[in-house]
Amino acid sequence: MPDTAEISDKKRNARLEARVPSDQKEFFQRAATLAGRTLSEFVIDSTQKAAAKVIEEHELIRLSREEQIAFVSALLSPAEPGARLRQAAENYRQKSGL
Repeated sequence: MPDTAEISDKKRNARLEARVPSDQKEFFQRAATLAGRTLSEFVIDSTQKAAAKVIEEHELIRLSREEQIAFVSALLSPAEPGARLRQAAENYRQKSGL
């Protein structure tokens, strides 16, 4: 995730606008001031962090120890294919000429 300094160094060629109630803007401005940043820097950094968190939550699979063991066991010792899977494989081979 790039930090604000990296973003400042890149050519900015896209604009992002949002309309918010004035009290919310004042709230954001207060936080930005307390953090020693401009409102834009604060909003961009906060949005970047929030977006990275959402993406990570959707792309990262977390398993309990029990689930990890079950997953690895299934990979290392897979079950024998059932009748339907064997039939599907046979159908595929016939249709594809393998």
